Amino acid sequence: MQTYLVGGAVRDKLLGRKVKEYDYVVVGATVEQMKTLGFTQVGKDFPVFLHPKTKDEHALARTERKQGQGYTGFICDFTPDITLEQDLARRDLTVNAIAEDAEGQLIDPYHGQKDLEQRILRHVSPAFSEDPLRVLRVARFRARYHELGFTIADETLALMRQIAASGELASLTPERVWLEWHKALEDGYIDCFVDALYQAQALTELCPALATHWPEQHAWLTPRIDYARQQNLAATAHFALLMCALSHDERAAFFQHFRVPNQFIHSAQLLAQHHQTLAHYDAEILLELFNAIDLWRRPEHLNQLLISYDAYTLGQFDTQHQIRQAAHHAQQVSAQTYIQQGISGAAIKTALQQGRLAAIREALEG
Repeated sequence: MQTYLVGGAVRDKLLGRKVKEYDYVVVGATVEQMKTLGFTQVGKDFPVFLHPKTKDEHALARTERKQGQGYTGFICDFTPDITLEQDLARRDLTVNAIAEDAEGQLIDPYHGQKDLEQRILRHVSPAFSEDPLRVLRVARFRARYHELGFTIADETLALMRQIAASGELASLTPERVWLEWHKALEDGYIDCFVDALYQAQALTELCPALATHWPEQHAWLTPRIDYARQQNLAATAHFALLMCALSHDERAAFFQHFRVPNQFIHSAQLLAQHHQTLAHYDAEILLELFNAIDLWRRPEHLNQLLISYDAYTLGQFDTQHQIRQAAHHAQQVSAQTYIQQGISGAAIKTALQQGRLAAIREALEG
């Protein structure tokens, strides 16, 4: 029984990047042996275990054979005679198919170190084309390591295009596809991710609306995503900028199809619906905006909007402080003041609106 560090941990160590999680492959062991050693089994389709102390994932060495459509249509063999080289052969990219033993020695049968040095993302074997999810994974790695100069090997890009043309991408569940979008958003290079999908001719299959005018949209989006990343903006702000490339109906279709989480939807809708208001406003328009975003109960909505709009304008949002001041003044106007004055019923709402409007005017004039 031998244990090896594999995958992203080895890759990122060699790149000098921070390792986020450690995954191991175990050769020559059975499920029963792992349990006897105190490991907890968590994998359903194939044996993956959590280490009793570190909780790092340990998977039995395995091979995979394609049986049906999609990324789940595989038969796994995880008998103890499966070798490390056989396990590494099933991995997507050579840079992810490097193992490290307990003494720190690297096992690299598919020349992943050379591809790391040359900044190339290359598939391990023709079996790459059996898993449509790999199109999105490679696009995400291309985006994540964009600043290091990584490119996709021509022959790998050809296989990605072959997968896209086969219709296999349609077998991926919307939730699984969104997970890759989400990871790319968290990495901060969503523009590079989408462009890699476009180059692989997969964007048309996954999001036709984005693909239609992508070269022009890419040129508009990239500097804004760069700015958002420099400002350490949240993934929701990056998503809001991306969604500006789509119409109202196209955004709604994207949200519904990929079952986008509410916080991403809300961020995108805030910017799409109100960015023009922030460019040209007066006191009345600001009051309408504050009412629309429910400033009074959800003040964080304004902050989300202003932060995203600052990236939208590439930092040329000179009136942000003025709008924040206007919001602050308006928030000080309380219905309780008018109730104490004897105003009641529907008249309270009218008085509250007038009071808030006056406060906004004062802030703008001051």
